Amino acid sequence: MNPSLQMLAGHQKDLGGGFLVRRLLPAAARRSVGPFIFFDHFGPSREEPGVNHDVRPHPHIGLATVTYLFEGAMLHRDSLDSHQLIEPGAINWMTAGRGIVHSERRPESLRDTTYVNHGLQLWVALPREFEEAEPSFEHTPAAAIPELPVGDAMVRVLVGEAFGQRSPVHTLAPTLYLDIQLPADGRLDLPPLASEMALYVVQGALLVDGHAVPTQQMAVLGSESVSLSASDTTRLVVIGGAPLDGPRHIWWNFVSSRRERITQAADDWQAQRLGQVLGETEFIPLPETRFLA
Repeated sequence: MNPSLQMLAGHQKDLGGGFLVRRLLPAAARRSVGPFIFFDHFGPSREEPGVNHDVRPHPHIGLATVTYLFEGAMLHRDSLDSHQLIEPGAINWMTAGRGIVHSERRPESLRDTTYVNHGLQLWVALPREFEEAEPSFEHTPAAAIPELPVGDAMVRVLVGEAFGQRSPVHTLAPTLYLDIQLPADGRLDLPPLASEMALYVVQGALLVDGHAVPTQQMAVLGSESVSLSASDTTRLVVIGGAPLDGPRHIWWNFVSSRRERITQAADDWQAQRLGQVLGETEFIPLPETRFLA
């Protein structure tokens, strides 16, 4: 194994109702890559009529969620009255800041349809100066995301800047997120585009400087350029950015540089002071085991 690569295998996590994700971050060996503190890969999962993988309203503070679909559809609604159909190729960036509540449900138009849901949901820790920012939601459609050939690869610049292209997605700190597709026998030289970087193999198998990175595993990269090659059609994502400006406490859906802030957020959700999603009557309660400040 290339000594500059740190490998993360991830683990299965049940988010409820049998909705399984593969969680790569945080890991015991690596808590974050740039500002990314959570990395969940869901699907491909077959969604059939009567199967309920809806995520009921729940709160966040101190982070931004980044949702990206390869297949399928989801309906996002939040306490800002955002109502957005999430479809493949778009970037949906929700800044929680001082607090937001949202739900992710099966679109009504697909209630009686069988389809496949497949995508990634990542969390970005906000810089300390923006942890209490006003919450916001930004939808960037697939057509607005820059896409270009690089070597044998097709690269979509989802967030940040790479290969002379800049994403229109607004961030509060240097952030990198790329979707890369390599054909069979394809190659790509990947320069160090950010202070911290990692790649994750969504499907297929990849060689990084000749060393295998299996499907659904993450390789945290060093500070040098690496050569990527694929024997079969392969899809991967690259994440990274500037290192966090200090440690973060993570409990349930809350992230903060201050332990007491998480306790406050838990109390606020218990009292339903963090907001409501219009038209929703359900919500996810606090975990039974509470955060210890």
